[in-house]
Amino acid sequence: MPLRRSWVQSANDPGGAFPLNNLPFGVFDDGMGARAGVAIGDNVLDLGAMEGLSMVPGAGFRTGALNDFMAEGPGMWERVRNTLTGLLAEGSAAESQLADVLIPDAMVTMQMPFAVSEYTDFYAGRHHASNVGTMFRGADNALPPNWLHMPIGYNGRASSVVVSGTDVRRPWGQLKGPKFEAPIFAPSRRFDIELELGAVVGQPSTGPISVATADEHIFGYVLLNDWSARDIQAWEYQPLGPFQAKATATSISPWVVTRAALEPFRCAAPEREKELLPHLKDVGPMLYDIDLAVSLQPEDGSEEIISRTNYREMYYSAAQQLAHHTTSGCPMRIGDLLGSGTISGPERENRGSFLELSWGGKEPLELAQGGSRTFIEDGDRLTLSGSAQGDGYRVGFGTCTGRVLAALEDPFA
Repeated sequence: MPLRRSWVQSANDPGGAFPLNNLPFGVFDDGMGARAGVAIGDNVLDLGAMEGLSMVPGAGFRTGALNDFMAEGPGMWERVRNTLTGLLAEGSAAESQLADVLIPDAMVTMQMPFAVSEYTDFYAGRHHASNVGTMFRGADNALPPNWLHMPIGYNGRASSVVVSGTDVRRPWGQLKGPKFEAPIFAPSRRFDIELELGAVVGQPSTGPISVATADEHIFGYVLLNDWSARDIQAWEYQPLGPFQAKATATSISPWVVTRAALEPFRCAAPEREKELLPHLKDVGPMLYDIDLAVSLQPEDGSEEIISRTNYREMYYSAAQQLAHHTTSGCPMRIGDLLGSGTISGPERENRGSFLELSWGGKEPLELAQGGSRTFIEDGDRLTLSGSAQGDGYRVGFGTCTGRVLAALEDPFA
C-alpha cells in the first residue's frame, strides 16, 4: 500500500511517524482538559472537539481515556478510522472545518492513553529467553521445558504502568549475591530495561477464545519498557516468578497504533521447533515487521543507539498470548495490557536489555562518547522507538522514554 496523501502537509513526509496511513489514538491535554486525539503529521486532531461538533461518531472521546471508545468494538473502530481518513485526505472539503481542531503537537502534553485494567508480561522472545537461560543454566538447558509449547508469563502491576516521559526512581529491595553472606536491603545495583511491544485489549472475554478471535480483540499496540531490577529478581525468583523486581514501573508510549494500521506489515512467526497444540496454532501471519531501537542518553547529554531489533523476532504473537491467557477461563477486560516479553535478535547489537548487552555485567557495553555500561546509572535516559516501513511512508509509534532518578534515602531509616 502506498502513502495516502493528506492536506496536512507534514503527514506526507516519508520520514515522519504519523502519515494518514497510521492515525494512532492517544489522550492529550493542551490546558483545556484531557481528551482523545489522533496524531497526523506534527499535529494532534482533537477528537473530543470533533465529537462535540458531531464530526465523528459519539464514542467517548471527551472522557480522557480510550476505554469507552474501545468498548464500542471493531465496527466502531473501523467507522471512525474511515471517517478520519476521508476528512484528512488530500482534496477533502473538510480542511477549513478542521482548522480549529488541529493542534500543533508542541502545544500538547500527552497523557496515559487508556486506563490499564490488568497487566500481564510474557517471556515470548526466543533470543532473549535463550540468552538469559544460557547465562544462568548453560546453553544445553537454556529454555525451560515448557517454553516451546506455550507462551509463559506473569501477572504484573497495572498500578505501576506510566506514560512515556515519566521519571523512574531506582528501587530498593532485598539483594543477595556472592558478595553478601546474608540478604541486605539496599537500592538495586543492576537496574535494567526490557524492550517490548504491548498489546492493548479492546474487547472483553469471559471464557476461552481462539487465536483468530483473540486477534480481533486487540485494539492496537504501544511501545513498552519493562523496567527490571535484576539483583532483586535474582534473589526473589526462588521458586516463584517476578514480583518486586518488576513492580517499580512499566513505561508505555502515548500513541496506540491500531491493528488496522499495522495490517500491511504482517509476517509469519519463526519455524516451530515443536508443534503447537491446536488451540495455539498460527492461523496466518501473526507477527509484524516493526523495526525497534533503544537509545541511551547519559547526564552529559550525548545520545546513541545501543540496540536495534525487530518485532518479527518474537516466537509467540500477541493473539497467541491472549488466547492462552483465556484458556483457564480467565476473564479479559477492556484496557488489559499484554507485554510481549523482551524483543532481542540473533546478534549482540540486537539485544533488548542490558542484562544481555553486557552478558550479566561480564562484558560492559562501550559507549561511543566514552565510558561504558553494565546496567543503568542514575541520570540515564532510555528511549524506545519503533516504526514499520511502507512504500514511501512509515507507520511510527513515536517514542517511549524514561529517566532514572537516584534511589530515595533509606525509606525506613
